[in-house]
Amino acid sequence: MSGVTFHFLIKSCAFSLTFALMSTIRQSRIEKVIQEELSSVFQRNAREICLGAMVSATVVRITPDLSLARCYCSVFAGPPKEEVIQNISANSSKIRGEIGRRLKNMRHIPDLKFFIDDSLDYANEINELLKK
Repeated sequence: MSGVTFHFLIKSCAFSLTFALMSTIRQSRIEKVIQEELSSVFQRNAREICLGAMVSATVVRITPDLSLARCYCSVFAGPPKEEVIQNISANSSKIRGEIGRRLKNMRHIPDLKFFIDDSLDYANEINELLKK
């Protein structure tokens, strides 16, 4: 009797593991699509949304319930990074609307929160420290 229960537990764990893996694959696909669309929106509307700076969406992380997307952006050449991110955040509803029009097969477009991606600055700082 205990062998059957043990076997059932293994099947149950395998099923839940497979289910969890499928949700992360779905999340990663949605993250990739949103990242690509953000890049095209930033290119098309660089002057008004990005204040003339070159902005690249480097990482998008979406919550498991698909309600919020944290978008990390690198800002090059232009006004201060904080000012650019504030302007992008102020236009987040416009950006979300454009993404929604482009991704008609998604029922719900997640809310977008924008953050500065400072990983390149951090990498440069580490390189400078290693050179010393």
